Amino acid sequence: MHIVNKWTIPWVTAAVFLTSMGCEEEKKETPKAQTAPPKAEPSAAPVASAPAPAPAPTETAPAVECPKGSTGQGTFDKPCEATGAERLMEVTWNGKIDDKGPVFKVINKSPSTILHGKVVVYYYDKAGKQIEIPPVGDAANNKPKPFHTCSGNIFSGVMKPAEKAFFNFSCTKKDRVPEGVKAIEAEIQMVGFADDTEKKVSYYWRNAELTPEARPKGGVKAKKK
Repeated sequence: MHIVNKWTIPWVTAAVFLTSMGCEEEKKETPKAQTAPPKAEPSAAPVASAPAPAPAPTETAPAVECPKGSTGQGTFDKPCEATGAERLMEVTWNGKIDDKGPVFKVINKSPSTILHGKVVVYYYDKAGKQIEIPPVGDAANNKPKPFHTCSGNIFSGVMKPAEKAFFNFSCTKKDRVPEGVKAIEAEIQMVGFADDTEKKVSYYWRNAELTPEARPKGGVKAKKK
């Protein structure tokens, strides 16, 4: 029969107690799991700088010095434009119609030599009413016209400053003059100034306000000052 010493049981109990305490201490000392550091915010993409604005376009200086009272580039498509009653040439019907048609006296009133011209011719009855020009032929697209026009080398050469000359214009032949005409008036709407050779046009001038489709007898008058 095995006899247990009375001091044995307390010692065993104490040992168990100490062992239990040791385990609890180990549990307390176990380090906590480390949390991952927060992710860094992605850096913003670099903003592209706006391109510098293009410089404002500069106005192109006119190619020529236009006659007084007109402005433009002086080309055929963009001539020096005048307004109102400004005229560089004076055209007057002398009251006669010969075999070639009406005869006109033309005076160059500009200070420059003129090579090219565009003339617009109007017809009026006894009461001063504008007469339309009948169409030519029987074509469906033929319609009456308010005036005759012809352009180009209509002066058969150049007109010097202050020069006077008489002309029959090819677009106003005798058989194209309407019936009942008592007055004929004309305007030089456009001119081309001769270069130094007097063979070519240097630049152009125009006053389209002189030649409306409906034009009263006497034309555009200069304003009284």
